[in-house]
Amino acid sequence: MSQAGTPAKPPGEPTAPGTPAGSSGVPAGARARVITVSDRAHTGGYADRSGPLAAGALGRIGFAVDDVVVVPDESDAIVAALTAAVRAGAHLVVTTGGTGLAPRDVTPEATRLVIDREVPGLAEALRAAGRETVPTAVLSRGIAGVRDGTLVVNLPGSTGGVADGMAVLAGVVGHAVAQIRGGGEHHHAGSRDGRHDHADSRDGRRDHADDAADAGRSPRKKTG
Repeated sequence: MSQAGTPAKPPGEPTAPGTPAGSSGVPAGARARVITVSDRAHTGGYADRSGPLAAGALGRIGFAVDDVVVVPDESDAIVAALTAAVRAGAHLVVTTGGTGLAPRDVTPEATRLVIDREVPGLAEALRAAGRETVPTAVLSRGIAGVRDGTLVVNLPGSTGGVADGMAVLAGVVGHAVAQIRGGGEHHHAGSRDGRHDHADSRDGRRDHADDAADAGRSPRKKTG
């Protein structure tokens, strides 16, 4: 059972497009929790679909996923659910819903009360993911940030927004979690940094070769 809010069962959740099966660099034993923020889902007037969709996608990329937690669009409830997830040792917390412009959309504000550091590039990438097909994606105010050893990410409440967001997270979240927990390597195979390192090595070999050639040359004799 979840520690805050109302647990939601994820029967037969659809597959998030673009989400690969299996691990995406997620550290062994990494745990994730999904928090759905919705007044209607919390009262039972609406069947939560976005939370189970996110949970299923996280499971496919290698996370052990807790029960989905459903809370109302209230700052105190969101803060309590996020804090409980951090204290429980979740490596990643994904929220769905409450990121728009409606008066009760307060998920970003509540998240800022919990996190210590923002990760603006990730939030920007998540907004950009659905922009071409859904222009209103740019209206999402979702943020991403870190509290202690936990990465917190806000996703929109729509299933399309969750699917687009999970496609982005699948490629980076494993590395992010490893870095936050202090075990991440800064160079991936084939990364730009790695190529620079190899290029530097080649430059170093050329430098040594030039030095050796210079050392082997006889000094020129002065004429006249």
